[in-house]
Amino acid sequence: MKYSNTRATLAIAKASFRSILRSPSAVVFSLAFPLIFILVFANIGGGGVKVDVGVVKGTDTLSIIYKAIQKTTIVNLVTDQTAEEMKQNLSKGSLDAIINIKTDGNNGWTIYPPSAGRPQKSPFAIDVQYTSSSQKGSILKSVLSNIIYQINEVFQKQVDGKLGVFSPVELKETIVTGREYKYIDFILPGQLGFSLLSSGVFGTAFVFIGLRLTLVIKRFFATPVKRYSIVLGEAIARIVFSLLGALFIIMVGHYAFGFTLIHGVVTVLNMLVLCAIGLIIFMGFGFTISGIAKNESTVPPLSNIITLPQFLLSGTFFSITAFPTWLQYVSNALPLTHLNNAMRKVAFEGAGLGDVTHQLFILLIWGIGIYAVAVKTFKWE
Repeated sequence: MKYSNTRATLAIAKASFRSILRSPSAVVFSLAFPLIFILVFANIGGGGVKVDVGVVKGTDTLSIIYKAIQKTTIVNLVTDQTAEEMKQNLSKGSLDAIINIKTDGNNGWTIYPPSAGRPQKSPFAIDVQYTSSSQKGSILKSVLSNIIYQINEVFQKQVDGKLGVFSPVELKETIVTGREYKYIDFILPGQLGFSLLSSGVFGTAFVFIGLRLTLVIKRFFATPVKRYSIVLGEAIARIVFSLLGALFIIMVGHYAFGFTLIHGVVTVLNMLVLCAIGLIIFMGFGFTISGIAKNESTVPPLSNIITLPQFLLSGTFFSITAFPTWLQYVSNALPLTHLNNAMRKVAFEGAGLGDVTHQLFILLIWGIGIYAVAVKTFKWE
């Protein structure tokens, strides 16, 4: 039979796939850990996720109400979206509320002297929009109620007691139709990213340094097998295994915990494409580590240097909006952050791959950079 490099590549992929299935660590990191985290976090809820509130353009950001909301740690004020974007994001569930704060121009403190009688209008007006399905609306209501109470207390001290009870804040609440953003919709894409990063970095690094140290690659060189076939065969096996694991996690999340898949099968396929792209990039880190590492004992510390910061800072377990501003810049530079964000947009907001081009562009830059390094560091022997 005539030699076929394609058949050789597929044979390597088949053997590698079997090897992965027999590896307890591969199954634990790719399937068991993500499912355990999903089970735990889906049931205890998202304590680390903030209330995302869109701020309408023209809001009085100098008012004491706005400044009080700014100081509230559980509220994340979103100021970089247009009115139309905020309206769409509120209905999609990626914003929890929209707020507009108006004042009379003097912050309401000097235009109503006690001798003027009872004020006819409230100097502060707060217009808030929630979605009917938002679980965080009550949290924001509680925050606003506390702020209004404090303002009332101070205001009453500045007017004549004979004026009676007067609330300086007019609160208008509007309920609009929108989807419920459950915590499973946040945590599951993060756990997919966790699985892909673990498989791409640890799995690839251990496999290739093992093949090199046991002289398996050297034996391959005694055959007609091309070098790229070895890499491609291993990559195909890992991609197939990871995509099957990702599909399993998505299905468990959807049917057991109500994970949102806006467009059904199309959404699943888009998520799997993103998973494949992310895994290929993360494998570049694994190739680099396998070239740098002297032996198998040096693989874990080198891999953890790459994976741990991303596990903690890329929105895997909780939103990066909970971080200080300077740390959010670091988070937004990491590839896992953009993979997680892209998968959340596709799954919950119904975005297509063409709608996450920003995230894909960042991932492409990381891919080009890490494979450039991998080519320089990777060793065959």
